[in-house]
Amino acid sequence: MAARNVTKTTFEPERVIEPIYTGGSVDLSQDGQILVTSLGEDAILTDLSNGQRLSRIEGDGETITTLCLTPSASHLILCSRSLSLRIFQIDRSEPEVLAVQLVRTLKPHSSPVVTSAVDQTGTLLATGGADGIVKVWDIRGGYTTHTLHGHGSIVSALCFFTASGQAQKGQSSYTLASGDESGKIRIWNLETRKTVSVLDSHVSVVKSIAYDGSSKMLLSASRDKTAILWEGATWKAKVTIPVLETIEAAGFISSAVIYTGGETGTMRFWNTSRGGELEVKKDHPGHGILQIIHYALSSTLLSVHEDQTLQLYGVESLSDPSPKQLNGDELIRDFPLMNRISGTHDEVIDFAFVGKNKNYLAVATNVEDIRILSLSESSQDTSEDASSTGTGYFGADAGLLQGHEDIVICLDVDWSGHWLVSGAKDNMARLWRLDPEHGSFLCYATFSGHAESLEAVAMPHGVPQSQSAAYSSPLDHPPPFFISGSQDKTIKRWDTATLSKDNSKAPRATYTRKAHDKDINAIDVNHNATLFASASQDRTVKIWSLEDGEGVGVLRGHRRGVWTVKFAPHNTPSVNVGDSQGSGARGLVITGSGDKTLKLWSLTDYSCLRTFEGHTNNVLKVVWMNPASQSNDTENNEQDRQRKLSKRGVQVASAAGDGLVKVWDVNSGELATTLDNHTDRVWALASHVSTGGLVSGGGDSVITFWKDTTSSTVAAAAAASTARVEQDQQLQNFIRGGSYQEAITLALQLNHPARLLALFTAVVGTYPPEEGSLCGVKAVDEVLSTLPDDQLFSLLVRIREWNANARTAPVAQKLLWTVLRSYSPKRLMNLKGSTRRDGDIREIFDALKAYTSRHYQRLEELIDDSYLVDFSQQEMNQSGVIGGAISNGIEA
Repeated sequence: MAARNVTKTTFEPERVIEPIYTGGSVDLSQDGQILVTSLGEDAILTDLSNGQRLSRIEGDGETITTLCLTPSASHLILCSRSLSLRIFQIDRSEPEVLAVQLVRTLKPHSSPVVTSAVDQTGTLLATGGADGIVKVWDIRGGYTTHTLHGHGSIVSALCFFTASGQAQKGQSSYTLASGDESGKIRIWNLETRKTVSVLDSHVSVVKSIAYDGSSKMLLSASRDKTAILWEGATWKAKVTIPVLETIEAAGFISSAVIYTGGETGTMRFWNTSRGGELEVKKDHPGHGILQIIHYALSSTLLSVHEDQTLQLYGVESLSDPSPKQLNGDELIRDFPLMNRISGTHDEVIDFAFVGKNKNYLAVATNVEDIRILSLSESSQDTSEDASSTGTGYFGADAGLLQGHEDIVICLDVDWSGHWLVSGAKDNMARLWRLDPEHGSFLCYATFSGHAESLEAVAMPHGVPQSQSAAYSSPLDHPPPFFISGSQDKTIKRWDTATLSKDNSKAPRATYTRKAHDKDINAIDVNHNATLFASASQDRTVKIWSLEDGEGVGVLRGHRRGVWTVKFAPHNTPSVNVGDSQGSGARGLVITGSGDKTLKLWSLTDYSCLRTFEGHTNNVLKVVWMNPASQSNDTENNEQDRQRKLSKRGVQVASAAGDGLVKVWDVNSGELATTLDNHTDRVWALASHVSTGGLVSGGGDSVITFWKDTTSSTVAAAAAASTARVEQDQQLQNFIRGGSYQEAITLALQLNHPARLLALFTAVVGTYPPEEGSLCGVKAVDEVLSTLPDDQLFSLLVRIREWNANARTAPVAQKLLWTVLRSYSPKRLMNLKGSTRRDGDIREIFDALKAYTSRHYQRLEELIDDSYLVDFSQQEMNQSGVIGGAISNGIEA
């Protein structure tokens, strides 16, 4: 039997990419630094410059209906379906962490609050409810200043501004505009608390209201597909703009330009003087727009989309356009996308490391686009592209691969990280040329031929010779081929080496084979590109010759469909099975199945060498572990890899539907460690080539980056063991030398109850005891009276344990007496343990009371029994006296 590996494998979550937005309201501080998003019933505060999560505010059990942030980000207001309004105060003194404190909770309306707005001073809050009532609140005071009635339907839009004109008799007044679902807009004078005007031109829900102080114009946008500009002096319609799409957001860029956004997902810009549309170059189409945030002093514009993404644009060129651009005669080319933020990755289906240094991650979720995430820190990424787009921080969206028309199911990448192949439910495969360091993401070719959705793709991963052109310039040399598998039960080989991006002729498959009786779930190519394997729901894995596509072997043994298959990497050591080596000369294959097991197979005779059991649900993904390498040289990397493999052993990692990632020792067949950071099934799993770390992603929208901490854990354990031996020796020296204070303190720190008991037994047994001492030795009395709270609690825990044993109870009672005489009851009752296992201080004293009562009861019984002994002794003494007298008489 193989010797068990004594090195304990450990992993820790190094980084986690979590969702920050799943729909609902979004707000941004006026300086563009703090982003507030809705995550179900919680609110997330994020630093927009580096992507760091600043705070998470837990909800009240109901979904957030609206939120708003004061311009200076001093207060945050949250409203939910529970009819509550919560006001939080934000302390920004710490740059990396925000101190968020709940100031007050209110019930603003008799129905949920639908919309809210804060004025420019950050002191007033307006809320509009489903009850048709508008209320104005003092944020710091928490009381209502205005209650405005007049709307006959749900209030859908609010806007504070300062108006002046004929309606105000030439005087400026603080004004609030409110719109409702019937299309009416009411203008309220907050000083007189009366309606100044009712604007009744829209015929559907008013979704957005904005005011421009320089031009004194009010903008309203509605789902009736129109935007209207109103004169602030007379409240008459000046320009009506037929946008011809359902509008969800609108506002002013400047007094000359307004923006609108709606169902088409495209930002549009309009001339305020004539209502004509400006020609703006838009290279970044998205899904439908739900909200747009723009401040007058800011040169950026943030749009919120239906697919839970946020896009940040630069609008400097739109603030002051030329006359030709304003009239739509000249194209405005400078409309850059500065940052794209994925609010949630929803269900992570597959991913792959891409880029020259594998410092980007291509992620396939349950949408038709592939997201490219940056894995570099902002301090490390100094490229011009990163600085201009704001994508230099870890987890930032660096690119988007658009082209598929349905959900992307599978991904695979070549050795260089520059070529990615994807398969989707649109029955198509696409080959992508990636150069993320320079912001280039191109669809190189499209492959069609399968009758149903693609479930698996695989590329060769072997590194070409160092003297070849493919090695020196991988961007100019696509991989020679890839294999695809589909729900139509066929596999196809596609030759790609001769393709060019300008080739108009559709690629054709080199060969097509009817491979399985059910869906194909996974495909993999071996290290030297001579074989490939296909795994299917028909419970088999088939090995194929890559050259002609003929089957060479079948792996049978799984009791359910096989979800994943992986060939062992090059130069993987032999696996010991019993007294023989079972890997053979052709290598190994690992598979994972719906029967909750992994199986290791030999390619020599296609036999099962080992079965790994431990998961409680379908095994969805397996990978061979890559030991971390510290060298950039290929030869040194291989030597380093072999050295670490011989030290730790060959390992594989598996991800399953139970939400767990498990690492297995291939030689022993035993579980090395379990990684738990997901709450839903884990679909995707990958091992980084150079760092050896694992990355897992699943249905909970979380991507976890696991760091291999085996070496540091072993080193820390060795250091702790050495330190413990030294401290044990030091403790013995203190005991022998009579240094009670140092000995007791150290014994409590080391958690040595046996030695501590021996020490106290010797102290209590001191005879004669020192005069005036509580426990027998005055030095020990002094130590026990000056213990810190944590050590005092630990001592009481030990006294409780010793008091439960009749043999050690006298020592426990003496120590308890000393402690009770040395500390006040108040301090003793305020003690708290470091762990739940220690229990509460009240539980400790209850246990001490119960056993102490039992000990005293036993003593009372002994005292009662002693009376019988005394009586018997007296009777015997009397008998002895009589007997002695008789004896004396006889002798006489």
